[in-house]
Amino acid sequence: MFKHLLVVLAGCTMWLASSASAAEASRSPLVLLTENFPPYNMAKNGKNFAQNQNLEGIAVEVLRETFKRADIPYNMTLRFPWQRIYDLALANPGYGVFVTARVPDREALFKWVGPIGPDDWVLLARANSPITINSLEEAAQYRIGAYKGDVIAVSLEKQGLKPIIVLRDQDNARKLLAGYIDLWATGDPAGKFLARQVGISGFKTVLRFNQAELYLALNKEVPDEVVNKLQAAMDELRAEGVIEKIRAKYL
Repeated sequence: MFKHLLVVLAGCTMWLASSASAAEASRSPLVLLTENFPPYNMAKNGKNFAQNQNLEGIAVEVLRETFKRADIPYNMTLRFPWQRIYDLALANPGYGVFVTARVPDREALFKWVGPIGPDDWVLLARANSPITINSLEEAAQYRIGAYKGDVIAVSLEKQGLKPIIVLRDQDNARKLLAGYIDLWATGDPAGKFLARQVGISGFKTVLRFNQAELYLALNKEVPDEVVNKLQAAMDELRAEGVIEKIRAKYL
């Protein structure tokens, strides 16, 4: 009887320790990483490093309100380049990265909270460009600029195209204007917003070849309880019209 009681007590102790550990993990601040990707996330000073209140954008504001309502602690950091922060979120428990296109190749790699907003994939050309195309196959004959590590660039490469890669997507706006590339593979509304940031406008969309939704991607080790609370909070904000009001400030 005494041995049985010891076993029961030991089991209860382990369960309590496990529960305490899970509760502690759920209260540890999540590390949220992002990049300059206007109008969704950007540093207020335009640089490639910023933290917390020095960030702005649609996704930044939506996530602030979401975490506040869910009562989940977090820290937010903007860094460069994208591939680095993506890999950090993939490898480290308690990390997340935003905004990230939720596509089939990534589905099983993360836990997802969203959607935060759309990101259509487009090919932009100069306003006076004579290029007219109806498919990516027709676009293959042209010089296409894309952004290193971005899902759009990866998708083009998988389909046999050979985009010219840069480390900063706004550099493609300059290259397109100067004639170093014929087309710019980017997101809508992100591409034109980035171009305006560097004083360039007037590009036209010659092909819209995919539609994607942008999310917060959380490391697979983040507890389901945390993910579910965040999703419920974001759903409430959307139903109340808060997310649409945030979008209207930037678009």
